[in-house]
Amino acid sequence: MSRTLDPAPPAPASEPPRLSRRQVYRRRRIVVFTALGLVLALLTGAGIYTANALGAPIPAAAPEVVDPPAVAATAQQLALPGFGGYAVGAVGFDGLLAAGNESAQAPIASIAKVVTALVLLHEHPIPAGEGGPEIAYTDADVAIYWAMVAQNGSVAPVQAGATLTLRESLEALLLPSGNNYGVSLANWAFGSEAAYAERAQAWLAEHGLTATRIVDSSGLSLENVSTPADLVRLGQLALEDPTLAEIVATQSIAIPELGALENSNKLLGTHGVDGIKTGTTDDAANLLFSADVAVGSSTVTIVGVLVGGVDHATVRGAVAALLDSVAPGFHEVTPLEAGQELASYSTPWGDTATARATGGATVVVWSDTPVDVAVEADPLTLAADGAPIGLAIVTAGSQRIEVPLELDGTVDDPGMWWRLQNPGALDRAAVSAE
Repeated sequence: MSRTLDPAPPAPASEPPRLSRRQVYRRRRIVVFTALGLVLALLTGAGIYTANALGAPIPAAAPEVVDPPAVAATAQQLALPGFGGYAVGAVGFDGLLAAGNESAQAPIASIAKVVTALVLLHEHPIPAGEGGPEIAYTDADVAIYWAMVAQNGSVAPVQAGATLTLRESLEALLLPSGNNYGVSLANWAFGSEAAYAERAQAWLAEHGLTATRIVDSSGLSLENVSTPADLVRLGQLALEDPTLAEIVATQSIAIPELGALENSNKLLGTHGVDGIKTGTTDDAANLLFSADVAVGSSTVTIVGVLVGGVDHATVRGAVAALLDSVAPGFHEVTPLEAGQELASYSTPWGDTATARATGGATVVVWSDTPVDVAVEADPLTLAADGAPIGLAIVTAGSQRIEVPLELDGTVDDPGMWWRLQNPGALDRAAVSAE
């Protein structure tokens, strides 16, 4: 019987080669430095994140603007003359408030004396409280007086040998509308009426009164013409000279050499009228007028003219009605109050503040002129309470008032913990603010 031989036992596996000390040390170094690299990477990433979070710029907070609505009254209804040429303006207000045939030239008669007075005062200004240069009147001036009487012109008394100041002479020219004083003053200041007329025309051109023509100093000639639009500007120029403004507002005055002088403007002292000059031709009555109107805490000066009336009574009645309808059209508007909130701010970390007007604004407007408030509030990052933060701009026609805005509240840095706990929030806020 055969025997089956058992297989031979497997050969024992060979043992891994033993590492040298240098190899063991090298492997340990690799493991240690790899671990350290991982730790450092983690620490570096955390450091970068922390640095980024703590150093991220504060995004600008955009204002939420409160836009006040525009204010406008209803249009003022006026009692218009219905005849002649007329125009009404007001000092400090652009354009004309009312007008009819305002560009049509017409003889202005003694309103020309306003030009005479302004040209004389331009050459010889009178300091406040003084009478100006002294003027000696002679027989030649008496002859001028009688020549004007012969032409049926208005006159004021004159005496040979009398000496009057320029102011007194202007009072004789303007109050009783003394034609003779227009000629005498032109001779005194310029040598002749022709020389005066040349200077007067140059003065008119210098002041933009291109539709006005002056040929004499008294207004006697029908060639002295102007338009209502030009005459309103002439009246405003007259009121800018304190001497002339005082004279045309005077109802009567006594001058020793001349006696009592009465103003020919019979509307003076009624309906607020305080000037300026009548004018009369054979065919028409004219009135260049001014009136002061109280509006709230302010006073508005109205300047107007009506030419081409049949007589002065008719002109006075029409001007009175016109003024009584114009005056209520001025009103005081307060579109902005001190402390009024005009914008608000909020930040992602919860700070809030408002922009407020540092003062109020009040304007006087005519009729339906709109009053608007525009708010220019600045974006902000960090800001202390009371910091300037923009402007509120009030406009009404050509009027413009700027009121500074200041911050009510404080916008502070969000701080380290909020920055670390809100990754990306500053970035998102920055993007939304762009």
